[in-house]
Amino acid sequence: MRCEICGKKVIGKPIRTKIDNSIMLTCNDCSKFGKVQREPPQPQRPGRAPAGRRRSYRSQEPTQEVVEDFHKLIREAREKKGWSREELGEKIYEKVSVINRLESGKMVPDLKLARKMEKILKITLLEKTDQAQMDDLNAAHMRKATIGDIARIKKG
Repeated sequence: MRCEICGKKVIGKPIRTKIDNSIMLTCNDCSKFGKVQREPPQPQRPGRAPAGRRRSYRSQEPTQEVVEDFHKLIREAREKKGWSREELGEKIYEKVSVINRLESGKMVPDLKLARKMEKILKITLLEKTDQAQMDDLNAAHMRKATIGDIARIKKG
């Protein structure tokens, strides 16, 4: 995490600071340019563990994406089985127009449709991606501009 004012890497938890009616996540040094905000208390729902004991798997959760050349894979697998587009549509309970759009690359299948295609055609259309790894790659390749990059901060 980087400070939204100066752009330095924030060690530990960033400080929520209100500067000119905007809440920003800042480093300790830049927090003096505004008013430090308390964290709002988390609402407790009955039957749930307290916030400190809950585990969050969301950031490390593997996600799936459709492979880039899905349209070629679908068409080649269908032709290899000797099926027409109509026959494939009947087998997976989809309209022929959907098959046409998939094979032409004009439509990207959602996860449910991609899984149906994988099962019936015995091909692999989905690949697993680690969202956290992608976030790290994106952060390494591009650093967003901070307010500190744009404006000079008046000290004093």
